[in-house]
Amino acid sequence: MRTSNVTYLVKKGISSVWKNLLMSFASFSILMVSLLLVGCSVLLMMNVNTIMKNIENTNEITIYLEEGVTDKQLEHIRSVLDKNDDITEVTYHSKEQALEDFRNNMAEYSELLDYLDENPMPEAFLVRVNDLTKIRHVVDTINSIEGVEKTKAPYDFASILIEIRNTFSLIAGAVLLALVVVSIVIVSNTIRTSVFARRNEISIMRYVGATSGFIKTPFFVEGMFIGILAGAASWGLTWLVYDSVTSLFSADLTLWQMFGFFGLIPFDDIMWIVLAVNCCAGALLGAVGTVFSTGKYLKV
Repeated sequence: MRTSNVTYLVKKGISSVWKNLLMSFASFSILMVSLLLVGCSVLLMMNVNTIMKNIENTNEITIYLEEGVTDKQLEHIRSVLDKNDDITEVTYHSKEQALEDFRNNMAEYSELLDYLDENPMPEAFLVRVNDLTKIRHVVDTINSIEGVEKTKAPYDFASILIEIRNTFSLIAGAVLLALVVVSIVIVSNTIRTSVFARRNEISIMRYVGATSGFIKTPFFVEGMFIGILAGAASWGLTWLVYDSVTSLFSADLTLWQMFGFFGLIPFDDIMWIVLAVNCCAGALLGAVGTVFSTGKYLKV
């Protein structure tokens, strides 16, 4: 196909958007809403995963050391913990620090501690794991270290959190899949209606000898152009909705931090990726949907 023909068909496809403004607006609106719903769902899933990860990071395994543990044993235990790939953070609590923490937590009765002949608090390590599903394995490994008396781990908390995470992933995946399927069906039907309204135009072009490619190209360009516009519009709306929602969680950060609502993904970090994905998805849906919808009317 010559360059002049390509230029003509591209111009015709773009001009058709304005000539058939009502149907173009209908396709644009459906595409925009579909992309908005899918985009917001994906961003919600990403941030919920972040929140779940924040909650997981609050888990702590307390490792109590045997009374009279030597400095050599202490360094050995720290070395083993530091080398464990399943452990992300290791904090040492001396007997003095443990007593001071207990004094602060029991401020009303702290004077009673002054009558103690010796410090009864044990030395301990506090560690965090990077995957709650491995918490029992980590505890078994820790208990086998010489100098460790016992460990205290949040097994119930870990089990509940793992169950919640798996359930949410299953539900979120099903909802997202349903949204994608429904969006494709609605977009396809809307575009099919738009093409149906111009079936006479397609038939005339076919009768005068126009090839299938020549007829489809303007519709392809038109669908792609509408899809890109819808993608850009949905990106703007997503930005507005996302910033409005995240501002709620930054109003009182201390309160929301208790529930893991911190470290949410800033839209500025992903805005250009979201724009590119929205425009590409819109262009693909619009172009492919339009071309497929014209096939029925090419059989003259």
